[in-house]
Amino acid sequence: MTVEMATGGQGGITEPVMEPAAPLAASSPDAPPSRAPGHATRLRISEIFHSIQGEADAVGWPTVFVRLTGCPLRCTWCDTEYAFHGGQWRDIDEVLAEVARHRARHVCVTGGEPLAQKRCLLLLARLCDAGHEVSLETSGALDVAAVDPRVRKVVDLKAPGSGEVSRNLWSNMGHLLPHDQAKVVIADRADYDWAVARVAEHRLAERCQVLFSPVFGRLAPGQLAEWILADRLQVRLQGQLHKALWGEERGR
Repeated sequence: MTVEMATGGQGGITEPVMEPAAPLAASSPDAPPSRAPGHATRLRISEIFHSIQGEADAVGWPTVFVRLTGCPLRCTWCDTEYAFHGGQWRDIDEVLAEVARHRARHVCVTGGEPLAQKRCLLLLARLCDAGHEVSLETSGALDVAAVDPRVRKVVDLKAPGSGEVSRNLWSNMGHLLPHDQAKVVIADRADYDWAVARVAEHRLAERCQVLFSPVFGRLAPGQLAEWILADRLQVRLQGQLHKALWGEERGR
């Protein structure tokens, strides 16, 4: 029996998840080697689906989303709380095969917080090796240093309105590459002012694209646009195209 640590539970407490034991190897020396997937290449997956990318710089592209289970954060405006728990253990080869069936160039690995599962790094590299344009949506609370440099990191900085501002790992800013994106989800004027200050403090617009996104249903996109224009900011206003198309329907 193997113990895999996966995030979940109230307040983001890490809980052990027990994987079923692997089948015993055949006793005969002439028996073929087992082809059962190894536990070292398994991830807990909430869902895999094909949709239109609604955010970041790949907005509008048909994309396969691989949503990993678990998250150590509890943002007040989170719209994927169902990914905190549950899911199924799946081998990385199986995940790659399902992604390939959709015949999409773009793949987005998301959560939850995908980096809460250490094997996410292997999944990202394997997706890149398969020729996909790969993006990673991550909270900014976990270290991104080991992420394959071919991956477009979308690092979501947590403003005060998220309730998780203390979880920002600011050393991640030093690992942002020009093709990456720093995103701030903004609930109100206080969040906006905080975001403007952090962009200046860490010189984020010189490192990568900076995205400001209004909390869906709480801050009008037009209001955020007016603030950005008034302050002459070099940031990109981001909506959520998938919600304009399908509302909050799961798996879209």
